[in-house]
Amino acid sequence: MPLLKAELTYNHYMDTFVEMNPNPLVQYLNKGPEDFTKADLIKYIQDHNIEMVNFRYVGGDGRLKTLNFVINNKKYLESILTTGERADGSSLFTHIETGSSDLYVVPRYKTAFVNPFSEIPSLDILCSYYNKDGQPLESSPEYVLRKAHANLKKETGFNFEVMGELEYYVISHKELLFKGNDQKGYHESGPYTKWQKLRNEAMQAIARMGGNIKYGHNEVGNFSFYDLEYEQNEIEFNPTNLEDAADQLILAKWVLRNLAYKYGVNLTFAPKITAGKAGSGLHIHTRLMKDGKNVMVEDGKLSDTAKKAIAGYLTLAPSLTAFGNTNPTSYFRLVPHQEAPTNICWGDRNRSVLVRVPLGWSMKNSMIKHANPQEPDYEMDFTQRQTVEFRCPDGSADIYQLLAGLTVAAKHGLTMENALQIAEKTYVDVNIFNSENKARLSDLNQLPVSCYESAESLQKQRSIYEESSVFMPSMIDDVIRKLMSFDDKELRARIGNNKDEILKLVEMYFHCG
Repeated sequence: MPLLKAELTYNHYMDTFVEMNPNPLVQYLNKGPEDFTKADLIKYIQDHNIEMVNFRYVGGDGRLKTLNFVINNKKYLESILTTGERADGSSLFTHIETGSSDLYVVPRYKTAFVNPFSEIPSLDILCSYYNKDGQPLESSPEYVLRKAHANLKKETGFNFEVMGELEYYVISHKELLFKGNDQKGYHESGPYTKWQKLRNEAMQAIARMGGNIKYGHNEVGNFSFYDLEYEQNEIEFNPTNLEDAADQLILAKWVLRNLAYKYGVNLTFAPKITAGKAGSGLHIHTRLMKDGKNVMVEDGKLSDTAKKAIAGYLTLAPSLTAFGNTNPTSYFRLVPHQEAPTNICWGDRNRSVLVRVPLGWSMKNSMIKHANPQEPDYEMDFTQRQTVEFRCPDGSADIYQLLAGLTVAAKHGLTMENALQIAEKTYVDVNIFNSENKARLSDLNQLPVSCYESAESLQKQRSIYEESSVFMPSMIDDVIRKLMSFDDKELRARIGNNKDEILKLVEMYFHCG
């Protein structure tokens, strides 16, 4: 059978047509979210008897905050959608002083979604912060992310696309039927897994809200503790525009927590659960794009552009933990001999490194033909799927700050003169924990082992984040102050693997992020 030349690139192949989009606003308005207007939202509200509008915005604790508006007439609806509303910034962010704390919260129409939980028909919209002069709040995490992306584009000409792997535990009363094997839950199916229904419902809700989901599955972590069952799950997204990727991770956490409440179970993104059990990470995949093309790959291999970005991640890795590993339990996850990094290095497919280059589709794709002999051969550009994965962040991360920090790190790597030398020096293709590789291990720098060390690293490297006024000094000061307040410099060494002491910490930071 003759070889068929595919007419679509992988990116185009992955685009979802409007008629298949699960977002009801997209379906009804027959346009993508980036084209939503105020008139569109008013039309949807009128035609679907929406009774309430909710403004949503992220506070300094990383959680969604809410303002509820009951729609009493069209003039009022137009007013709130046009002008936004006021909020007390000092109650939302610790770095904002009470004496000058008034802020505006202004809706971003493209983020509108039908609330999946409200009994009253409601339309929710994410908002941005503006100061008393109507200018963007420079220290708002969401605006810091936008500034970081704009600076990357200006300095390098590249767009940044990312996606997250959101891991979490569902904790419920012990189920005696079809008990799963301890720490053997990876990709498990029912009835050995018990909370696939919650995950599937969450994925459906997130997709209807505009989230671009890749897949969901059970993760390795599952165990019993007294009368409780702990089950680890993961929802992974597709790479998308940097700002949209941050929004969908925030919304995904909100959805999962609401569903857990609905089902009467507990759910946590905490980085550590107990000694000897898998913790939950928030791995971030990244790729640099230009003119719709993934520049991380060249001639089927990792490009120099990708290696320079990796060098940037590794150089700023100690201080990136200040945004991605933000409470003491984070550093009980980052320990040797587990699938969490401790050494500042990178490699191919190696899950013990800090930056991993996952398995890609660089070869001619004949696998589908082999698995399905009735199909013709296809020639498609699947190299667009190649990403580079940053593996140390966890569920405690400030998502906007973390992604902004990674963007700064990518730009730093791309503009460093010695980036390729750093990449070559820090590449590992062996298991660095094997005894015969001790010499290689000693050559590598280590990640911080506490919030205190992370804060010290941020203090040393803060000037890089503050370049071009991306991160504001007051914001960096606030992060450093918070991390040092944990006073955990010797905590990991003191507690070790003491289960009781670790559980006390887990309970203290259970609802992080």
